[in-house]
Parts: sequence; C-alpha cells; structure tokens
Amino acid sequence: MRSAELFSGCGGLALGLARAGFKHELVVERDPQSIETLQENKRQKVSHVRYWPISAIDTRDIDFGDHRGIDLIAGGPPCQPFSIGGRHLGPQDSRNMWPEAVRAVRQIRPKAFIFENVRGLLRPAFAKYLEYTTLQLAYPDIERRHGETWKTHLARLRQHAGSKRGRPADYRVLVRGINTADYGAAQKRHRAIIVGIASKFGDEWEIPAPTHSDEALAWTKYVECDYWDRHETRRLTEPSSAHEEQALRRALDRKKSPSEKPWVTVRDALNDLPSPKKNAAIQGHWQHHGARAYRNHTGSCIDEPAKALKAGDHGVPGGENMLVNSRGNVRYFTIREMARLQGFPDDFIISGSWKAATRQLGNAVPVQVGEKIGKEIIRLLKAKSEK
Repeated sequence: MRSAELFSGCGGLALGLARAGFKHELVVERDPQSIETLQENKRQKVSHVRYWPISAIDTRDIDFGDHRGIDLIAGGPPCQPFSIGGRHLGPQDSRNMWPEAVRAVRQIRPKAFIFENVRGLLRPAFAKYLEYTTLQLAYPDIERRHGETWKTHLARLRQHAGSKRGRPADYRVLVRGINTADYGAAQKRHRAIIVGIASKFGDEWEIPAPTHSDEALAWTKYVECDYWDRHETRRLTEPSSAHEEQALRRALDRKKSPSEKPWVTVRDALNDLPSPKKNAAIQGHWQHHGARAYRNHTGSCIDEPAKALKAGDHGVPGGENMLVNSRGNVRYFTIREMARLQGFPDDFIISGSWKAATRQLGNAVPVQVGEKIGKEIIRLLKAKSEK
C-alpha cells in the first residue's frame, strides 16, 4: 500500500510502517541533520530506506493535491508546543504543525492516517485543542474560514458533529495514550497516538492491543526465573522496585502465566553488543564520558525497559540517557545502544555529532510501534476491501 510520511525525523515511524508493508511515495523532513541521516541510510542501501523518495522541504510548501490516491498518511508533528518540558504554548506556538497534518488529510483523502505526539498533548490544558484537531480530521472538508479563530471553528465543528442533519464523519478518529514498552520496545516511552480510518471501512476497529506487559516480565523473573537463566546472570529473588512489586502481584493474581510477552529490558536489547570503546568498530558505539547519578537523575535499570530517551545530550532530567548496570555503575548509553532501544537495526546510521544523534533518537518513534499499528491497518483495509 502507498503511503506518505510527514515530519519524519530520523525515520523511526517510517521504518516501522515500511516493515509493515507500506511503500513510501513521499518522505518529508526539513531538519538538516535528520535529512543527512535519511540520505546516508539511503546511500548505504539500508533495507527499506534505499527506496524512499526523501524531500528536504517544509511541509507548508507542499501541494498535497499532487499525491491524491495515497492509502496512508503518517508522521509526528513537532512536539515542542505540547511537551511537558516546553513553553506550553500549544496552538499559539509557531512550531505547531497540526494544521498541516489536517491539510494533508483534506487534500489527499487517504484511507487511513497515523499521527503521534508527546503525551503532553493529552493534558487537560490542551483538551479543547485536541478535540479541535480530531474533529478537523473527522470532518476535513469543514475548513476554517478566513479570519476565523480556532475556537470559533471548533464551535462550528461541534455543532455539525452533534446535528442529526449533518453528514456523517469522513473518518473515525481514535486518540490513545500508549506505553511503547507494551508493544515490544525496550523503553517505557509514553506517547499520544491519533489513528483515523475512512468511515467507508466501518467503525468496528480499534488501535492494536498491547503485545507485551510488565506482569509477564515479573512472571519470567520471579516465578519461572528463566529471565536470569537466559542471560546467565545472578538471580534476584524479589522485586527491586515498587513498580516491579505491583506487577508481580498482578501477575500472581492471574494464577497463570500472562498471555502477553514480557516487556523487553535493556539487557535483552543490548545483550549481544560488546562493551563500548572509543573509536569502536561498530558505528556509533563509542563511550561518552561524564555520566553521574544524583537525586532524581538515576539512569535506567538494566533489567527493565529503559526510561524514555530524551533529546538532550547532557543533564536531561531523570538521567534518561544513562544506564545503571547490575553493579550499580552509571554511564551514558552509546548512540548504537540508543538506536537499539528505539528499534533501529544495527546497519542504520545516525549521522552527526553526539548531540545531534542524541537529539534525533530522543525525538524518534520506536520502530516496533509503527510496524505493529501499520500491520493492523493493512489487515483491516484489505479485509474490508475484499468484502
């Protein structure tokens, strides 16, 4: 199926969707360092990326009418306007690209779309703007008039959606908050996902259910104990955190092995990588020094999914870009390790300096999430089309 990828960054969501079976006919990004990453992987003929038509252009300059007939639009509009760590300007922020995402849907009229953003978008402070965005995506032809404020436009959309005489929505739109660890990423990364399917395909669909769980990880650690045996490391006999203790309690309440797969831990993801060294043979696997732990800056436990990677190179709150090994020692993740935590294959190159690569990876969508949601959309669209 044909797809367009907007605000692609270094390509996490795009790669996941390509693995699911989508063929990208448009890949758009304007950040120079992310473009260099995409172009370098295309030059190196990395699987899937080698075929991408990469456009280094501002999304606002694209005539999406030239791309009608594409099956899927996907992308992650810049998250800074809605980030907990940002200025919280939302729709007043000049970096807000949700209007461009809506325009793409309006002009292309795809069968489906997937957009992701930070979970800050789900905060009560942005509830009205999130409702406004989803109503625009559901009724893309009801455009904002010249000089009309977004709040007045929202009132019109509400009136239309609530009217018995109004025409049905063009898309059924679902908004969900997800933890990417629940979909196989080795990272507890909370994101907002907005998925829409053209109404002609019906409304009997849902965003894919989680495939992994912390209960299953607790079970394999403290009931079956095969986690420690698999990694040939010393067994821990009891949970090391309050979260683990709660997960184990929930798992035991089931009175049988959880049906989901265990959360993927940092140890699972990085186990076959050699110790990092400066100028290591593995691209991006050099050691970056200077990591230290202190209060509220503690790093990621090796036997749990990592904390959500952040787009800062030093001093990010919580020490998200640091690893705490089984001896309690702290160091920064290497670029290669961070790429693994985001689901990128080892031949995928992250271009630029340490700071540039960290920023790209900290803004990426784990590849596993795009692949899982993409496969479900393909399955749904094909099933409905056959009927």
